[in-house]
Amino acid sequence: MKAPELQIQQWFNTKDSPTLAALRGKVVVIEAFQMLCPGCVSHGLPLAQKIHNMFPKDKVAVLGLHTVFEHHDAMQPVSLAAFLHEYQITFPVAVDLPGTGAMPETMQSYQMRGTPSLILIDKAGDIRANHFGNVSELMLGAEIATLIGAVAPDDIEPSTEGFVQPGCNEEGCSLP
Repeated sequence: MKAPELQIQQWFNTKDSPTLAALRGKVVVIEAFQMLCPGCVSHGLPLAQKIHNMFPKDKVAVLGLHTVFEHHDAMQPVSLAAFLHEYQITFPVAVDLPGTGAMPETMQSYQMRGTPSLILIDKAGDIRANHFGNVSELMLGAEIATLIGAVAPDDIEPSTEGFVQPGCNEEGCSLP
């Protein structure tokens, strides 16, 4: 399933407004959180920051999504700015657009069950995982590494015998 574009009210930690379309060719990790969610503060956000620090920026993009479905008055953008500074969150973070009901727009379009939620999008823009709650770091690292190594349809070069991964021939594939 193609990942729907994010419905955003405001961005933090970035000068531009990232879009999933502009991030095609990279693995995208979206960490959906709320400031007052204990699991988000103790697990989700630290994990997202580790991913942001560990993986090459030209291969993996980490985006935060502050998606508020409770305690609306306490979780305003001014509070979020202070929270991001205090917790040293350095990756781009968006504020989800409020929905017509209790669920914000992006949270609803991705059918998230709550926070923390972590969405993995492959290089072609397809949703590959939708995790809710604590995620095993080992499992997540393997998922991201697999997606980085996967060939996006646009990266495949035609040959006379079908499709060949760049850098590969009949003898094998060389390291980049």
